Amino acid sequence: MASFYERRILPGLIACACRAPQIMDKRAALVPAAQGRVLELGAGSGLNFALYKPEEVSVAIGLEPSAELRALARQAPKAAGLAVEIVPGAAENLPFESATFDTVLTTFTLCSVASLDQALREARRVLKPSGRLLFCEHGLSPDKSVARWQRGLDPFWSRLAGGCHLCRAIGAAVETAGFAFEKVEQTYLPATPKIVGWTQWGSARPR
Repeated sequence: MASFYERRILPGLIACACRAPQIMDKRAALVPAAQGRVLELGAGSGLNFALYKPEEVSVAIGLEPSAELRALARQAPKAAGLAVEIVPGAAENLPFESATFDTVLTTFTLCSVASLDQALREARRVLKPSGRLLFCEHGLSPDKSVARWQRGLDPFWSRLAGGCHLCRAIGAAVETAGFAFEKVEQTYLPATPKIVGWTQWGSARPR
């Protein structure tokens, strides 16, 4: 059973952290590229729903395992005319048929899935052959000194931050799962501690 902290305090902390201006800037640059039938992994409190282009999206399905965050997502602002469905589920075992989505979107989610590799394999499975993965994620820094701190702090950070991990190599995992990058960029987020600030974003197609 989830603790009081996990049920009553953590969802609000996550929602607050995920709407920091430097994070919202990255969301705003990525989300409008979504097209067709969209699956959003880890919809959280619904921060992306206002950023979609309704004329480009037939439906946005937000998958979120936390009941508390799903409740917040249902109240989140949405782009006018956007069709949204919010469903429970885990990224590692998606409750959808294969090859049924045009876009899979993940923003600051892959740090906290139970299995990064399995979540990405599932994302590839549900994408159409012509589909696209859009991602923006923080992870393992290429700077050895920062990475050393990330690995040392990760066990403690993960317990406090709802399973968020500091040292996942997102780009490498995307390629290993069978994707080919169309575009990938990376930098430290401004005004953010380096241990949580190294971020990669871009798009990839199933190979």
